[in-house]
Amino acid sequence: MDDWGSTPGLPDEAYEHDGLITKQHQRASAFALLRPRPGELLWDVGTGSGSMAIEWCRAAAGATAIGLERNPERADRARANVERLAPGQVEVRVGDAAVLVVDLPRPDAVFIGGGTSSGVLEACWDALRPGGRLVVHAVTVETEALLVDAFRAHGGQLVRLGVEVAEPIGRFLGWTPYRAVTQWSCSR
Repeated sequence: MDDWGSTPGLPDEAYEHDGLITKQHQRASAFALLRPRPGELLWDVGTGSGSMAIEWCRAAAGATAIGLERNPERADRARANVERLAPGQVEVRVGDAAVLVVDLPRPDAVFIGGGTSSGVLEACWDALRPGGRLVVHAVTVETEALLVDAFRAHGGQLVRLGVEVAEPIGRFLGWTPYRAVTQWSCSR
């Protein structure tokens, strides 16, 4: 196992990934709103490396997650990360999220990372249990527009997250920005 503990926000280096990963600081922000509780189920839509699903399960006793990923290579990578960091707690399914969500058990929380469609967003919102929490991260203008519409329809909180990290520039340090993320969060 590891010695990172159960608090969400593991270092990005904890995961095998292809660069498309919800970054550490953005994960920590999402978990402040998702609030994992014992025995609850998370849907991680666009699971990528599995980082959100894994950290959800590590944060609360008996928590489980279902990761949905359309890219088979990323799904395999997520499974390897799950095996190492949260064995037996995350199921990774491969396919189109719009099709997969139809047959899933109702979640207590949903995280959608990076991009989505209005159909997937609506299906996830409708599936949430009463009191369920939804957090969506947008990195594209198109997804951001969907989040503005969802915010107007359901309320919640709409936030822009900007993170910059210090990196070497010759013998000095300079700030290197991550891609800005628009975050919509709402409880049902």
